[in-house]
Amino acid sequence: MAKQKFYVVWKGRKRGIFVSWPECEAQVKGFVDAQYKAFDSRAEAERAFAAAYKDYKGKPASTQRWLFAPNPPVIPSLCVDAACNGSPGRVEYRGVDLESGKQIFHAGPFADGTNNVGEFLAIVHALTWLDKQKKQIPIYSDSENAIAWVMTGKCKTKLERMNSNTQLFTLIHSAENWLAENELPDDLVLKWDTQAWGENPADFGRK
Repeated sequence: MAKQKFYVVWKGRKRGIFVSWPECEAQVKGFVDAQYKAFDSRAEAERAFAAAYKDYKGKPASTQRWLFAPNPPVIPSLCVDAACNGSPGRVEYRGVDLESGKQIFHAGPFADGTNNVGEFLAIVHALTWLDKQKKQIPIYSDSENAIAWVMTGKCKTKLERMNSNTQLFTLIHSAENWLAENELPDDLVLKWDTQAWGENPADFGRK
């Protein structure tokens, strides 16, 4: 049985929240510059309808599901994620402030990397950024591998070293050195619960 969807129409023949695609389609099909999006829960849809379309345009519908979770993530905190167009491929990563959704940093793309390497570097980049800001707030990643690598202080990638990814390995070496010189509290790097909270807000939206 298909999961119930809730359709928000910000701009169409009739604005509102609709509980079926045919109802939504009737409002937006053929309507110039229609603005609409599907959500997985009524609570998400109601919050979206009360906000502006621009806040949701081009973003995964589940990005803000954490707002309605019984046990939401800690605020303030940073979320990090990476995207890679192959394995190996061009990899980039970024960090986002959870509460505001503002991008705090972005790096890449780098040639011939992997998603796990990007996730690892994203966490360490967040750690170094917090250190410079003299802050200590949680960092969320949805990569168990990257979190484990950070906690052991070693990027255990099987990625082949090539001339094309020299810059990436230089960053890995620098990250490992920083981890060796700094002690991390146990609760500083945490796992993002995608099932309960939706997509990591730092996700690049390419799935």
